[in-house]
Parts: sequence; C-alpha cells; structure tokens
Amino acid sequence: MFTRLLRVPDTSFFLLGPRGTGKSTWLRHVFPDARWYDLLHTEVYVRLLSEPAAFRREVEGLAEGGWIVVDEVQRVPALLNEVHSLIARFGDRWRFALCGSSARKLRRLDVNLLAGRAINRAFFPLTWNELNAELPVNDILTLGLLPAARAHPANAVDLLEAYAANYLREEIQQEALVRDLASFSRFLRVAGLFNSQVVNLTNVASEAAVARITVQRYFDVLADTLIGFWLPAWQPRLKVRERAAPKFYFFDPGVARAAAGRQRASLSDAERGPLLETWVLHELRAHLAIHNRGGELSYYRTGAGAEVDFIWRGPETTVGIEVKSSARWRSEHGAVLKELIERNAIQRAYAVFDGEAVQQDGPVRILPVREFCARLSELLG
Repeated sequence: MFTRLLRVPDTSFFLLGPRGTGKSTWLRHVFPDARWYDLLHTEVYVRLLSEPAAFRREVEGLAEGGWIVVDEVQRVPALLNEVHSLIARFGDRWRFALCGSSARKLRRLDVNLLAGRAINRAFFPLTWNELNAELPVNDILTLGLLPAARAHPANAVDLLEAYAANYLREEIQQEALVRDLASFSRFLRVAGLFNSQVVNLTNVASEAAVARITVQRYFDVLADTLIGFWLPAWQPRLKVRERAAPKFYFFDPGVARAAAGRQRASLSDAERGPLLETWVLHELRAHLAIHNRGGELSYYRTGAGAEVDFIWRGPETTVGIEVKSSARWRSEHGAVLKELIERNAIQRAYAVFDGEAVQQDGPVRILPVREFCARLSELLG
C-alpha cells in the first residue's frame, strides 16, 4: 500500500474522489475496526435501498465511540437522512466516513442537512510525495498516477483501458446518467483529445457527431462524477479583453490518454504540454485538499492569447504558475507572469519546466517539475 498523506478528520466527513484513487483502501487502513457498509455489494445495496431505516437501527445497536464507513454513499442517498438523524440525536456517539465517487446524486438532495455536522474531504490519485519511487516524467505523463497503474506498471496500459471501459459501464449505466452509451463513448474519446483546452462545444459536438446541447450535458456528467474538472478563467481586469471561458481537464494524465484511445501509442510532442499541465494541476488540487489550504485555482489568458496556466488565490497571497514542457527556459515564457508581478496582481511567480536545474528569471522562480511537486508546501506557504 502507498502511504497517503491525507489525515483522518476527528469528526464525521464526506470523502469524495474518482473511482480507482484508493479511497476504500485508505479507509480500511485507517479504520480497521469500523462497521462497514459497502454499497457496491449487491446484497447490502438492495437491503438498504429497500429499507434505509435499517441502517439507523443497526448503528444504534453498536457500541458507543466507533466509526461507521458508508462506501459509495451516492448509491443510496436516503442514508444521509439517517446519518443526519443519528448525529442530531446522539452527537459524536458515532462518527461517519461517507465515501463516494459521484457528487451528482448528492447534489439532487438537500445535503445541507449535514452542514456543520460532516466536513468535506477530497481524494486524488497518488501525488509525487506519496510515490515510493523516482519515476521519469514521461512515465507519469503516459501512465498517470492511479495506484493500480503505479503498483502494476507492466499491466498499466490494460488497467487504464479497462478503467475507461468500466467507467462507461459502472458509473454511467448504474446511475442511468446517459441513455446512448455509443454517443457518450465517441464523446469521451474526443474529450480526451481536448484535455486542458478551452472547450468549444460546437467543435467537440462536430468531432463526436453528437448534438451540442448533449455535449454540454456529457461534460457535466464527467465533472459530476469527478472524472473531469472545470478550471475557470481569472479576470483581474488588467486588460480590456480577458478570456472568460473555462478549461476542461481530466483528473489524471493516464486516464486522459485512455479516454482519448492513445494508451498504446507513443507519447507525442503535441501531448506532452497538455499532459504536463494535467499532472501539475493534479498536484496543486491534491496538495490544497490534503493540507486543507483553501483558496481558488484558475487560469489567466488575455484576449491576445498570452497566458498563465494556473493562478492560485490563497487567503493571503496570489501565486502565478506557468508550465512548459520544454527542457529549455526562454525569458519570453515568463512575460505575462512578470507583468502580473509588476501590477501587483500576483505576489509570487513560478515556472515549471522539463529541465534539470533551478533557475531565476527576474521575479520568476523556475523549477524542474519533480522539484516543484516535491516542494509545494514551501512554495505555496
């Protein structure tokens, strides 16, 4: 088992993350004596779906002070009412870990009933600091950071291809999110090719042979099931024209390649930039979640197309991060970062590149990608 950095909360919590990221493995490791309800097990699922109140009665029969884990809680959302009732009546007599891989069904309910009683935590693929080996950058860009892919690298291509296929079958069919799986399958492949880009729905619809309004719904399905992430545009209004459309990223570079149907192809130069951005965004999101740092992530692009890949607006500072897949840093790569520093729109500027040595370009600190990932606590501190 990989050592995960997320700390166990001392109160009831939601734990949401894509399938295959190791949520259940981590929960079984940190709560070896917990009462476990795995809603992927058909018998447990059918029993509680038909009678959610049985869950409450069983918990009330447990000894005081234990943890109760509900895995894939989105499959029986009515259990949240029972959890709310138990916490409201008994306080911390029992604590609950409510684990899920989809926020879609939860959003349909009044989950605010648990506000203040269950906190939120997110789970991600492995981070650089959780790996137990130094891996080549190209290896991570090609195969990603899902625990199964990293634990069994010889079978990683097969595992990732199965992940994309199983996602279609399990997440989509089980939750009845999409009626036409063939059109969604075509869309998924095109979405993988558009990873890290500002989404033009018309272009995606044309490439996938799917209606534009359906494409928007399909992107929402990916975001709601935590497979994808919308990165909004930052608008400090320093320019007359600034881009406002969001970018779309898959949660893992290996999954992005699998979705695009490119797992058996060699890593191309055209892929490296988007996949390197995908990896860096994953590290940023995971770091902020694991350490409960807060703030907001976005990107910045002027109307002329000049861009900063990531902006983190923290509680006390704003940081700009530019990502380049090149092994050579050119001073013009940091032009927008320098302008934002001069205008005091950001307070710190970093560049991430594929070189080997740390460099300094005026106010811009330039770091190899592996060193950037390893030092995130210091850099964002």
